[in-house]
Amino acid sequence: MRFVIQRVRHASVTVDGKTIGKIGKGFLVLVGISEQDDNSVADKMMKKMLGLRIFEDEAGKTNLALKDVGGELLMVSQFTLYANCRKGNRPSFIEAGNPEKADKLYEYCIEKAREQGFEVQAGSFGADMQVELLNDGPFTILLDSDQLFPPKQ
Repeated sequence: MRFVIQRVRHASVTVDGKTIGKIGKGFLVLVGISEQDDNSVADKMMKKMLGLRIFEDEAGKTNLALKDVGGELLMVSQFTLYANCRKGNRPSFIEAGNPEKADKLYEYCIEKAREQGFEVQAGSFGADMQVELLNDGPFTILLDSDQLFPPKQ
């Protein structure tokens, strides 16, 4: 599972000219899901993301987490995070999870954040979406479950 987390002042997602999700201060999270991912991976990734201390405190240090600043989440599915560009110039997406499984895990992640008390807006899985944001910093972090929680051998 891969999350691209952008600290934003505001962000929105639009489908067919209609805004379907909009947040103020918080995280825009692009969510990529592989075929190997499951609920246990999602649980670990959500815990890590929601605990990230990347907001500034009164001293200007990045010591505050999303909950500390009353931040919101905009989560957008993005299978292209699993693009494989090793061969040629046309990316392969064979490493991305099948759509049915990926949609379920994406919805699971959204529900996990809501259970923690976060305001969560979301994109529309599989739709052609336009995402707008004002990146704050800019501050962008990539979380990759394969790097954070390597499979036991």
